[in-house]
Amino acid sequence: MVLWLICVAVVAACTEPPRQGAQRLTLDAGHDYGDLFADGKLPVGDGKIVTERARGGYVYACPRYAESFAAGAAVGAAVRGPWFSADGQWYYPDMKTHVQGQVQHHGEFSETKSEGVRVITTNDLPRNHSTGRFPIATDDTAYQYDRNPNAITAQDLTYVLASEPTYGVPQCIGPEVGVMLSGVVLFSALDAGGRDAGAWEVQDGCAGHPEVTGSYHYHTPSPCLATSDIAEVVGYALDGFPITGARVGDGNILTTRDLDECHGITSSVRLDGRDVKTYHYVMTQDYPYSVNCFRGRPTTVQGRAQRPVPPGR
Repeated sequence: MVLWLICVAVVAACTEPPRQGAQRLTLDAGHDYGDLFADGKLPVGDGKIVTERARGGYVYACPRYAESFAAGAAVGAAVRGPWFSADGQWYYPDMKTHVQGQVQHHGEFSETKSEGVRVITTNDLPRNHSTGRFPIATDDTAYQYDRNPNAITAQDLTYVLASEPTYGVPQCIGPEVGVMLSGVVLFSALDAGGRDAGAWEVQDGCAGHPEVTGSYHYHTPSPCLATSDIAEVVGYALDGFPITGARVGDGNILTTRDLDECHGITSSVRLDGRDVKTYHYVMTQDYPYSVNCFRGRPTTVQGRAQRPVPPGR
């Protein structure tokens, strides 16, 4: 009950506790899912937001989160980059400009598990890769499209997660949806104005950038993470369920169309040194990229002075 009250306080719209026994989508390990985006062209997810109930391929945004988009529309990336198709319906990630720089940070990260609880602490600085230089310099090509004025600063974050979360009905999300094993926070697919952050915003070469409080974060899969396999955990959502890569095999990669309404699936993953069949979220190339609703009860993040916000300017 305490966790449920926390959920209500954080997302403002968790109207019912998850129920047990809900039907799950399960990975068919022998199926050829194909490589839908092998040509490098991704659909732009602008407008794919819902607030009433979860829907596959759409971000299920909590009311307060959705209400923030009107004010956020005036900030963020101001110019559509040349990586967009002429009709604005597609974009080419390999053509995107990246924020320059190879800044090294002292990432601090720990993960412990005991008595049904997984505790992760991080200073939100990447422990296995560098970052670009932020604020974005005026002589950086990225500045033509995204003038992010925020500097990366160390945080002091603690995530107390259920190590055996209960699968249930979808719950809406806010801007922060999880934490990665790189030590970096994971945000939703949306920028401050509710647009597709992967398409519009300019990140560094590891797909990260800071928001107004200095919190460095990803919106999309980072090319600097160690693995992209379906069985390998790369992070955890705020409800405790693991997050994995999308690769089932060579040329066999999951995309949004293969996942449930929260961007997840049930399959065997390597968890805490064991192969465990569990529900998990999947980091995909295409929008909405990762967690777009919670299947369990999300927890608060200790150390946040305020509710996290998209990278406002």
